[in-house]
Amino acid sequence: MSHVVAVAPGHDVAEAPPLNPDWRELQTHASQAAELLKLLSHPDRLLLCCQLAQGEWCVSDLEQMTGIAQPSLSQQLGILRKEGVVTTRRDGRHIYYVLSSEPVQAVMMSLAPFFCQKQEH
Repeated sequence: MSHVVAVAPGHDVAEAPPLNPDWRELQTHASQAAELLKLLSHPDRLLLCCQLAQGEWCVSDLEQMTGIAQPSLSQQLGILRKEGVVTTRRDGRHIYYVLSSEPVQAVMMSLAPFFCQKQEH
């Protein structure tokens, strides 16, 4: 895609005004949103976020509710934790997970009526 730059007569292209700072900020936000959506694009991570949007759960409960096998469950929860989407707390032998990202919580609340609940036909 090519960009057209309008330059006033008598001015050099190098003198063209910089991009509007609001535009740059919008570009940054768009990049952040794209990264978030990329993170949520894995079916297991999306399923886990659907469950965690409802509250805090321990790993064994998440495994039972989602049907995700332990090795994959641990891997996906690790990715979500590394990316700051979830936080953990330990209670004895159990590790509990909860969503800690407001943007992810907002996305999940938007998706919940369509994808995170049992659909009636």
